[in-house]
Amino acid sequence: MKPLIVFDMDGVLAEVTESYRAAIIETVRHFTGVEIKPEAIQALKNRGGFNNDFLVSQVLCRGLGREVDYETVREYLCRIFFGENNDGLIAREKWMPRGGFFARLGARYDFSIFTGRDRNELAITLGRFAPEVPFSPIITSDETTEPKPSPQGLQMIRARRPGLSMCYVGDTVDDARSARAAGVPFYGIASPACAWQNELRRLLAEEGAVAVLSDVNQLEDVLP
Repeated sequence: MKPLIVFDMDGVLAEVTESYRAAIIETVRHFTGVEIKPEAIQALKNRGGFNNDFLVSQVLCRGLGREVDYETVREYLCRIFFGENNDGLIAREKWMPRGGFFARLGARYDFSIFTGRDRNELAITLGRFAPEVPFSPIITSDETTEPKPSPQGLQMIRARRPGLSMCYVGDTVDDARSARAAGVPFYGIASPACAWQNELRRLLAEEGAVAVLSDVNQLEDVLP
């Protein structure tokens, strides 16, 4: 049996600076009138416990003196993110793996996904960029009851693929902590597109990453 690579989605397979991160900035601006910097988002992500972008938006609004109901934040962010018929900010996403990445790795590894996205959000991006890649199993927020940094999602994958060696590839402190709690080797991604890239590299290394890469394509060079 092939070992299993489990991928996070945002910041690993999909570049989300112009989609999710932009949606957070616009949501905060809508409710507060203040246009925050990307560094404000990354500061929360680096603290851990902020894998949920609706929560991030709500907390940033609160820090600017505006208390907004969670469901109100969620509704507005989703509206601008999806737009009409998925032509909103989600259409700005870019696929990070280069051509042949999965074909080459597929000779040695199987693939899975554990993400904080729900099934619908994930399906839109995979359908657009990678409909042919056999990710199995796929664990989203629809399957889990505990968000990262809980190891629940990785434990569910292990239960469905018993006996397989596996690793997790993510880009946040919560991803690293989830992997460590599950006893799974972690490979970190600290993209140059990320605010405070050097700080993120340091934090992921401190959280026990086997390696911290600038790009998911570098995974081919560091995996056994």
